[in-house]
Amino acid sequence: MNFTLAFSTLAITFFASGASAFAPPTTTTTTTTTTTTKSHTTQKHKSTKNKNNPVNHNTGLHSKSTSNTILKAFEGELGAQPPLGFFDPLGLVADGDQARFDRLRFVELKHGRISMLAVVGYLVQEAGIRLPGNIDYSGTSFSSIKNGFAAFKDIPSGGLAQLILFVGFLELAIMKDITGGEFPGDFRNESFDLGWDSFDPETQQQKRGIELNQGRAAMMGILALMVHEQLGVSLIPTLP
Repeated sequence: MNFTLAFSTLAITFFASGASAFAPPTTTTTTTTTTTTKSHTTQKHKSTKNKNNPVNHNTGLHSKSTSNTILKAFEGELGAQPPLGFFDPLGLVADGDQARFDRLRFVELKHGRISMLAVVGYLVQEAGIRLPGNIDYSGTSFSSIKNGFAAFKDIPSGGLAQLILFVGFLELAIMKDITGGEFPGDFRNESFDLGWDSFDPETQQQKRGIELNQGRAAMMGILALMVHEQLGVSLIPTLP
């Protein structure tokens, strides 16, 4: 079976199953006879069948109402903004679990922050900016290390080990909520404020939204940079 036929079959199956949800309930019609006994038997048979197979006409309405309730529970959350509003195409929080939502929001913020650092680092190195001196005692200079994936071949194994250990240290000891923050991703831990408490609640909400959106853009940005680097088509314009 070729790809086109397989895709067409899948599409037809999908739309058919979706349309069945809007189809009217199946009913059974029994021919009325003039004989009283047969009529009584028929009615008894229909009553037994309806009892064994009840048709719940409110199931669709209840499901729709539940879905709308869950949607309203999160549509006011940070990051739910026009034009998409609350966007959860995979149904990750379709059950309305607030704890799961907070966990996913924490992961989203974390990946966004890492991606913002990655994009800045990529662009800085692509511009030719390097640390002075050498990276090891054998004389490997920072300026000789390439950018992107090629850096993994140029950095000595000891340097890679140090990077991994440093990231692990940040993950386990620094970049975590120890004292119980006000919101997911709050790593101030009562010691690193930088004037956050001086902002009014509206400004704090705005700044949190800016960080979230920039993190989302950075995740897409670093992904595009890595993919195009592997394809051999750089997204970085050549500087004169």
